[in-house]
Amino acid sequence: MDMQEKGQQDSKQEKQSGRDLYEWIQALVCSVLAVVLVFTFVIRLIGVDGHSMVPTLQDGDRLLVLNSLFYDDYRYGDIVVLRKDSFMEEPIVKRVIATGGQTVDIDFQTGTVTVDGEVLEEDYINELTFLEEGTEFPLTVPEGSIFVMGDNRNHSSDSRDSRLGTVDTRYVIGKAVFLAFPGPDEITGERDLGRIGTID
Repeated sequence: MDMQEKGQQDSKQEKQSGRDLYEWIQALVCSVLAVVLVFTFVIRLIGVDGHSMVPTLQDGDRLLVLNSLFYDDYRYGDIVVLRKDSFMEEPIVKRVIATGGQTVDIDFQTGTVTVDGEVLEEDYINELTFLEEGTEFPLTVPEGSIFVMGDNRNHSSDSRDSRLGTVDTRYVIGKAVFLAFPGPDEITGERDLGRIGTID
């Protein structure tokens, strides 16, 4: 191979390497952009602050939340993240107990919660509901709103608090669909990675 052929071959290799690098960078930029768009408009990563959802969720848990633009058909049992500045500046995580048109009643003597005349079987709560917070019952939820409560009933500020009451769904950031990373255990400080997964 003479010098001219060798030079042409080297030039081709350099051009190919340049194209490969350009395509690699382009793929990387597209991937990063796609991730940014997904986490901006479709899902969010939101942390749990406090103990109002014990035992389902712990302080420090990180949740993947489906944006309300893509999910607005809230149902009983959904865990949602909402924000109402007049109640609390930071987003709060609660469980949907009733939706528009349903009537909620709470017997604070027995600790039972009733929706449309049926006592809820709440195997997810930490303890029965004895804490009153100012809302009068029975209460019919307005259309376009939801009634929410924390699973740690006697250590939760929620729709029982007259400052929050029923929540217009426009205040809902989204529905929690996945526990992405667990917070540390209060006693041991260790993270139970076995709790990662879908949220019931």
